Amino acid sequence: MQKIIRIGTRESQLAVWQANEVKRLLELEGYDAELVYIKSEGDIDLQTPLYEMGVQGVFTRSLDLALLNNRIDIAVHSMKDVPTVLPVGIIQAAVLARASQKDLFVYKSDTVFLNDFESSVVIATSSIRRKSQWLNRYPNHIIENIRGNVNTRLQKLKEQNWEGAIFAAAGLERIGVRPENSIDLNWMLPAPAQGAIMIVSRDNDNFVLDATATINNPTTASCTKIERDFLRTLLGGCSTPISAFAEIKNEHVFFKGNILSLDGKEKAEVEMIEPIESSIHDLGIKAAQKLLENGGLAIAEKIRNTAK
Repeated sequence: MQKIIRIGTRESQLAVWQANEVKRLLELEGYDAELVYIKSEGDIDLQTPLYEMGVQGVFTRSLDLALLNNRIDIAVHSMKDVPTVLPVGIIQAAVLARASQKDLFVYKSDTVFLNDFESSVVIATSSIRRKSQWLNRYPNHIIENIRGNVNTRLQKLKEQNWEGAIFAAAGLERIGVRPENSIDLNWMLPAPAQGAIMIVSRDNDNFVLDATATINNPTTASCTKIERDFLRTLLGGCSTPISAFAEIKNEHVFFKGNILSLDGKEKAEVEMIEPIESSIHDLGIKAAQKLLENGGLAIAEKIRNTAK
């Protein structure tokens, strides 16, 4: 009898959708799978801003422990939530094809104020990256913290006196709750690996590794590797406003990355284009080093000193 692959997931609607998508893809390849629900610290504490929670792994730690304790066989994560260094004994098993990498803005009434860079309104986000980029563009806006799963945040937006809130497009679109009153923020650079789903497993579980290899998307895996190499080289986490996006077009990798000060007043950017064959291994590292040499180091040090 074939082993049933136990898929660990958080309980939010989006997390369950992602886990069910992995289950569906595995079953299409002839594997049996079932979902196992695990609570995470990030789901239990909905008040503390993410950047105050020692946020590295706040949504993944509980699943990592369940994996190492053999309660589950794989864990499914929004890849942008996963620390760039995985716990000993756990490895990246697969990455699914990426959905939209974009951030989007859900607004209350209209977006006229977005054309006025001197406007003064209240916007909600729990992401320090989104906050920094928003303040860089709209320095007079006030940013309020908003926590909870996608549905909770959409409800809070209705109840609070905010002009709008920022979300990941992929999250709202995957579960079919993207409101009509929303726009893509094409100017905002996403979190590294945003829009991608990562599967992790124990490093010695060959059956699971063989199974998950059948649903791995090489293009998304390569692009997110570059983005996460960039993040790791800059020593960044969820509490650091670092953004990155790599895409493959015409046999080349096009990469953009940036780092901002916490208040959004300072910004360092990098853009690189390289042939695919020479870029997958170290493009993210080279881009990070270039950024550090061109103003990024001063910003990164200022952030580290602030955190102490």
